[in-house]
Amino acid sequence: MAPINLGVIGTGWITDDYVSHALTTGKFALGAVYSRKTETAQAFASKYPAQKPSLYTSLDALAGDAAINAVYIASPNLYHFAQAKQMLGAGKHVILEKPAAATEKQLDELFALAYSKKVVLVEAFRHVHEANFKILKRSLPKVGKLLGASLTFGQYSSRFQNVLRGETPAVFDLKMAGGALVDLGVYVIAAAVELFGEPETSVYYPIKIATGADGGGTLVLTYKEGFNVVLTASKVFNSYAPSEIYGEKGTLSIPTITDVETVTWMDASRKGSREELGGEREKLNLKEEAAEHARIIEEADWDQVKRWETHSRGVVRITEGVRRANGLLFPGES
Repeated sequence: MAPINLGVIGTGWITDDYVSHALTTGKFALGAVYSRKTETAQAFASKYPAQKPSLYTSLDALAGDAAINAVYIASPNLYHFAQAKQMLGAGKHVILEKPAAATEKQLDELFALAYSKKVVLVEAFRHVHEANFKILKRSLPKVGKLLGASLTFGQYSSRFQNVLRGETPAVFDLKMAGGALVDLGVYVIAAAVELFGEPETSVYYPIKIATGADGGGTLVLTYKEGFNVVLTASKVFNSYAPSEIYGEKGTLSIPTITDVETVTWMDASRKGSREELGGEREKLNLKEEAAEHARIIEEADWDQVKRWETHSRGVVRITEGVRRANGLLFPGES
């Protein structure tokens, strides 16, 4: 089977990682690079001389390239919806970096279009495809009745220094659909939805910064089974806390919510016990998700498309709901 000829929108580090890791699967070829500036597209393409991708500064031209089967979109959040809509409308599979959309209404429109065109739309949540994250999920029965969980992702952004100087970088700009909740926060939310399903209620306590956006915050999810999940995400401080799941029989722990090195089981009935359940982590940390994206596209696995659509809907319902409740409004919202 010929490789999936991939076009990319966005030329930042995440696109570089996705492309370089996806190429190692043998399932992809880099067919096109889009950037608003020719020199930026050339600089990105120069990293992959063997691929010889076409270069575009026009989205219309990229959409019209019949040789491109799929497009990976990793542009600023504000542009995800319109760019995905255009590529899906052109009959291309779309791998859309998180957050796929700002609202569930946007997500409705994108999936309806994808199904009408018989192409795949999938949101790129790399961590839930990691082998050790899957081990964590499979190990949930060990804890017995769930009593709660705490999931954490705090990573200081150098752009916060710009905020402290009175500037408004895009990542902290509501006008660009920015803020910590829809950045690092999506990692812990996506993990919670994957592990426990969609909660009954969600309440967010944001750390609002000078730009008006959230620099971080704490999100409390309540579940009908009677347990709570506390999520902490931040781009204004680092956290070194593990993420843990608590049950009547013991505790499961991972050192980080993404790039999971190991999974530790601590049996409550055996004081001081620690059992390592995880395996070796894939060092190319986007390879596992890229391989699954390729499989879904090649096999036209609509069951998995629907499965990940349900997951994306669970995530966006949380983010949209708590954003609006806290006045973290994006363009066009009131």
